[in-house]
Amino acid sequence: MTPRTVIPALIVGYLVVPLLLSNNLYIMNLLVAALTIAGIALAWALLGNLGGMVSFGHAAFFGVGAYVSALLTLNFQMPVFPAMLLGGVGAMVASTLVLPALRLSGPYFALAILAYAHIFRILATEFRGITNGSAGLSSIPQFPLVFGYDFGSVQGGYLVIITIILIFTWIYHLIRKSYYGMALRAMHESEDATRVVGVNSTRLKAMMLFVSAFMTGTIGAFNAHFINFLEPDYAFHGDWSMLPIVAAIFGGYRTLPGPLVGALVVYLMDQLVFKDLLPHGHQIVLGGLLGAMVLFSPDGLMPFVNKKLISKLGFKRKCHAKT
Repeated sequence: MTPRTVIPALIVGYLVVPLLLSNNLYIMNLLVAALTIAGIALAWALLGNLGGMVSFGHAAFFGVGAYVSALLTLNFQMPVFPAMLLGGVGAMVASTLVLPALRLSGPYFALAILAYAHIFRILATEFRGITNGSAGLSSIPQFPLVFGYDFGSVQGGYLVIITIILIFTWIYHLIRKSYYGMALRAMHESEDATRVVGVNSTRLKAMMLFVSAFMTGTIGAFNAHFINFLEPDYAFHGDWSMLPIVAAIFGGYRTLPGPLVGALVVYLMDQLVFKDLLPHGHQIVLGGLLGAMVLFSPDGLMPFVNKKLISKLGFKRKCHAKT
């Protein structure tokens, strides 16, 4: 992403959307939900693209971050924003339990981390003295007033989630451009070769797991304070693992904006178009759309769009050259 694209995106995100849709609470809520999925998709793409690991269990980190932040604010009266960060830290600490699975690869790692998500859901249900079990946690503190602005409103929640995503995108960009990013890309080509030159592949994978878990846990904490309610089946629901994967692959998980664009397109189309066409089976259409994207543009939506733009620009340049 270049300054030419970043600056217009910031203007649209922070000014145009709130001004145009401030009175349409339904669409604003859909945007917040789409951006929540986009945040998890970005974290999943970081782990998959840089770490080389496919995860089916990001719902574990989402749920742990949500519960940590909710319990800190309910039981210890901690301010919401610091509690959200600690929710991310809690998810990162929980991800250390997944470290033994780093020795696995391919579908074995994916299935192992999926099992962890189910284990955390069971623990949240059984530890009633801490989590209130299946009855859930209600009246979770909402976002506070800051300089007179109510971040507890739908518009305020939108500004919070879009800011979180922009920060995480910047972190992802820095990691990708760093020495660690170069080492990770080299590791994808040949893990044995990188070990020969002194690169500790297991440590690099662990670092990407920690960063991805922190991001997902923070998003989970945001969601808990936005909806003000939490229970195990919701916090650790499989949709928090599956929808971000669909969004990241659809948008192009190897590109920086791909997971974000994919989440917005996939979720908004599902809720605004497919749900009306098929109220009880709309996700089937979504699966078919993803299958078509994989067949005709395996790298996702963003590379496909970029190719089309480049070809059009090249055609225009040829026309100008001839004239």
